[in-house]
Order: sequence, then C-alpha cells, then structure tokens
Amino acid sequence: MGVPRPVVALITALLAGCAPATAAVGGPPPAGHAPDRLHPVAVRTLTIDPAGPRPLPVTLWYPAEDGRVAPGRFPVVIYSHGLWSLPELHAGLTTRWAAAGFVVAAPTYPHTNLRARTFTRADVRNQPADGWRLVRHLAQLDADRADPLAGHLDIGRVAAAGHSAGGITTAGMFTSGHSARLRAGIVIAGGGLAGSFAGPSAPLLFVHGTADPVVPLGVGRAAYDRAGAPAAFLSVLGQGHGEYLTPGRPGFDQVLATTTDFLRWTLYDDREAARRLPADALRPGVTALDDRLRP
Repeated sequence: MGVPRPVVALITALLAGCAPATAAVGGPPPAGHAPDRLHPVAVRTLTIDPAGPRPLPVTLWYPAEDGRVAPGRFPVVIYSHGLWSLPELHAGLTTRWAAAGFVVAAPTYPHTNLRARTFTRADVRNQPADGWRLVRHLAQLDADRADPLAGHLDIGRVAAAGHSAGGITTAGMFTSGHSARLRAGIVIAGGGLAGSFAGPSAPLLFVHGTADPVVPLGVGRAAYDRAGAPAAFLSVLGQGHGEYLTPGRPGFDQVLATTTDFLRWTLYDDREAARRLPADALRPGVTALDDRLRP
C-alpha cells in the first residue's frame, strides 16, 4: 500500500532538515530525530482472542522495505474508529502516519463498528480496556522472535488517537494509574469519558470542526479545558464532523501536518517537530490553534 504523490510531497516537506546528513539510509533515526524519509507502507490484519467473549480484529499499518518491516524500532499509535465505522475508513490518515515512521494499530471494536451484529453505543465505555489489551498484545508480538514485527515495536513509546467515539475511547485510556508508556493522545471530534485525563501527565492534541453537528464544538472544548496542560486545540473552521480527515478536503493538510509533528515530537522526542507545529497548524480562514503544549 503506497502513499499518493501529493501527500508524499507534503510529508517530505515536514521531514526535511530534521536529521543529520550522515544518517544511515534504511537504519533507525538518531536519538531526538524521527525518520528523515518516507517509507512504503504495508498492512497486516490479526485478531486478538478470536475464540474469546470479546474478539478484537486489528489492522496494522507499518513502515516497510523490500517486502519486510523496515529496519529500526517504531513507536506505536493505537487508532480508534467512531460509531458505525471501520479502521480502513481512516486509512487516509493512518497510512500517512505509518509512512512517516509509526506502527499504527487500529482495532475493530466489537459492538460499535459498521458491521457489528449487535450494535450498542454504550459499549464505548468498554473500549479503552480493549485499547490496553491491544497494547499488551503488541508487547507480546515484539518479544516473539517468530513474528515479523519482533524487535520493531517501540512499545515504550505509545500514543492513542481516535475520531468521534474513538476520540472518547482515546480519552478513556488516560485514566488514573495508566501506564507511562502511553506518551500522548489525539482526540479528533471527540470529548472526555468518566475518569479521563488523569494519571501520568501526557501531551494531548484536540482536533475539532467548528460546525460539527454530531459532537458539538463545546464538547471538545470542555474536554480540552479538563485536560489542562500540556495540550493544544486545533479548530478546523466551518467544518463538520470529520470531512477534514479526507485527503483533498479543506483542513486535511493542516490536520496531517499538525498530528504528524505532534507524534514526531512526543514519540521520537523530535524538538524540531515541536517548533514547527504552530506554523504547520495554521492556515488563515481554514484552521486556528490554541496552544498550551509548552510552558
């Protein structure tokens, strides 16, 4: 699965100048720098506990090279879909994150996905535990020498992200006592969940359309206010519930650039990405940014 050329140009611009010229081609990036080139993207599916009471299909997108997992260890992003959705419907964003140097793992939640036999929105409260179940499973894969991903998953550097109910799921992973391996969160068109935004401090990025008719802007802003610092709020002006996640739509380039900068900073400790983020987030008449990420 490749990345369209216009998006290659966009992400290449984000990566330019972020690693020393002596960086080895195909090798892991030096400390404090995310990869300085785009990778081809491969996709894999698996199911956690297929015979259990709550089987969890997972789609994985990851950096590839010559038909294999690319050399190096890559931070992990857990991506959660919204109600009546599926991981593949978010590939416009997730494949681009994978190309930039992340393993993106997207569960298909059992009772809120588009093809669920028994659909219930109340099951969202159970989904943060599914997200953590996925993190534990990926840790097992990384230690399993027989698995192609073994040794390639930097399971100590994890972010959670999601859209709509998936954003609420993401917030629910940040509860009191959560593992410090959860380094960052991206809540897109979502809000908080009971007990969220507690535990070890982690940077949070909120993305919301100002004309969202499904999850009103005020819900996202209230979650942002509860989260405190470090956090930022990217408003996509005049946009609704998620059309800005579609390549080519207004705001997509800014959302892609901002989220990629955010992940590079929080998961690779790439300070240059942190410095770029405010400028990459802004396009007059399209986006606006409230920024509490840095002191």
